[in-house]
Amino acid sequence: MLVADDQPDVLQALRLLLKSEGFACETAPDPGATLAALKRSRFDAALIDLNYTRDTTSGAEGLELLEQIRALDASLPVVVMTAWGSIDLAVQAMRRGAGDFIEKPWENRRLASVLGAQVELGRSRRREQRLDAENRLLRAEGEDQFIARAPSMQPVLDMIRRVAPSDANVLVLGENGTGKGVVARQIHAQSRRAQQPLIKVNMGGIAETVFEAEMFGHVKGAFTDARSDRIGRFELADGGTLFLDEIANIPPAQQPKLLRVLEDGELERVGSSRTISVDVRIISATNAELPQEVASGRFRKDLLFRLNTVEIRLPPLRERREDIVPMAEDFLARCSRRYQREGMRLGASARRALEAYPWPGNVRELSHVMERAVLMATGDTLDHVDVSLQPLTSEVELATPTSRMTLEQAEHAMIRNALDQCTGNIQKAAEMLGLSRAALYRRLEKFGLRTE
Repeated sequence: MLVADDQPDVLQALRLLLKSEGFACETAPDPGATLAALKRSRFDAALIDLNYTRDTTSGAEGLELLEQIRALDASLPVVVMTAWGSIDLAVQAMRRGAGDFIEKPWENRRLASVLGAQVELGRSRRREQRLDAENRLLRAEGEDQFIARAPSMQPVLDMIRRVAPSDANVLVLGENGTGKGVVARQIHAQSRRAQQPLIKVNMGGIAETVFEAEMFGHVKGAFTDARSDRIGRFELADGGTLFLDEIANIPPAQQPKLLRVLEDGELERVGSSRTISVDVRIISATNAELPQEVASGRFRKDLLFRLNTVEIRLPPLRERREDIVPMAEDFLARCSRRYQREGMRLGASARRALEAYPWPGNVRELSHVMERAVLMATGDTLDHVDVSLQPLTSEVELATPTSRMTLEQAEHAMIRNALDQCTGNIQKAAEMLGLSRAALYRRLEKFGLRTE
């Protein structure tokens, strides 16, 4: 609670009263100190006097301060207080954004009740703001089951069970398509933060020019298109978990800014000097060899130390043979529901073909194969022909795409082919296709190709 009044005895009395009601309290003797405190810290509510200069009874100073507070933080509940109360002054204060009005001398019970109600109102506003921001984000659906029966996955399960209840930062390593996002969801689900949000950020999909605004948020007017305040991903994940996918793709110039938040738990929105504290657990993932990235100067060593308190390395699907058929059956059940073809099942020849295939694209490739099989199969029982594990495209087909497919289908096939040849490495695939990394990410989003 922020309390502003020019009389030291009033501030002391209010401090003691609010302490007894369970409120931590910071005091300010004048409007300047009040605004400085608001720029420095975040409060649940503010209680401000309307008069600060001796012999002043008009309330003009307090009304001006109220407007300045509203300009700084429109969501902060403000209760105004004066010894020179009048209906007209109360109406003016309420019109300018005050949540309530208290006259001196105050009645303790009413003051505590009013402040408690305003605090709850402020928290409700922030929850609504967070929900609105969440709805604007493309978040993981969280549908994937975590199938891990293979012996090679038992160390992974054991590590998840051990680290999930802690707040340790976790770095998940593995080839593209191995299910690093699923592991992140499992860690979050088994943590004490499970009831709080899990926010996913694809670090390779954020342009460097908007990195700070996306991650830390911005205030209205911070730049040309900043028409309103916006919550960043860190604030959105406050109390929960932030999953930083493709962490190796964070631009070098932005790495110190991320490191500062990880070290101090503090940030400032773009365009604001107010420091915001956040309590966020970090789970990051990459298919890159970060020590090599550090040696080449593309990734900061101190940032790597912050991210990899615990490392979990996921084995590729070819080393999880026992999981292939159960995963295929799970994908088959979901895809058949999605396309209204329920009741489909795997035949014996399809099972043998799935188990024998090397799966260069890992779990992601398996999900694509099963989706295609559901769309193309003529019967309810899939055989080895239906799962069709030959490469989707050949060099001849790619050279003359219009002979068998539309331009959009050809583009989709070429991107899939490049990703397979580069084992999911986005940068190498983009170079092979003659695209920028950002352009490739836009096409991945267009075609619904997953990149975690």
